[in-house]
Amino acid sequence: MLYTLAGVAAFVLWPTSLGGCTTLTIVSGHSMEPTYYTGDLVIARCGTASVGDVIVYQPKDLGGARIIHRIVGGDATTGWTMKGDNNPSADPFNPGGSEVLGVAKVYLPKVGLVARGLTSPFVWGSFILIAIGLFIWPRAEESDDAGVDARDANESTASAGAAVVPTDHELHARSEAAAAPSWVPDTVPDMRLESR
Repeated sequence: MLYTLAGVAAFVLWPTSLGGCTTLTIVSGHSMEPTYYTGDLVIARCGTASVGDVIVYQPKDLGGARIIHRIVGGDATTGWTMKGDNNPSADPFNPGGSEVLGVAKVYLPKVGLVARGLTSPFVWGSFILIAIGLFIWPRAEESDDAGVDARDANESTASAGAAVVPTDHELHARSEAAAAPSWVPDTVPDMRLESR
């Protein structure tokens, strides 16, 4: 089921730049207000456009820049007449054929701002610095293990003849042990010799 959903999502979102049918466009500027605002993410799909549709197109004269405007006239063969909803006049471009990337289907308000932020070199640089810091910074488990290693080192140093200062409790226990006899029998055997 998960693979099926992933396959459907890949098919639906596969970009036109890779031969797919979906174009994701982040709106910038005010030409399409109040329909779309700066930072909105518009998802356009390939399909048949008609007058009144909002399309994403890529004029050859602009070196790969995309424009998202509404069709106000024309046709697919001679070229569409385009105009931004907030613009006083029509666009100087009449896109047709392969210049039309898709018809706007869905938009997500302000999601483009997040996407633009994630593609910022400053954001990626920050992520990389944080990752390096987390990799280099000692972990809590390692610092706990370091304390255990230090105790082990003290014990091995003590067994090698270095001076170790005993605690008060250890001194008291040693003094009691020294005062008591080392061997006291529980019973004393009767060793008298009998005469006959």
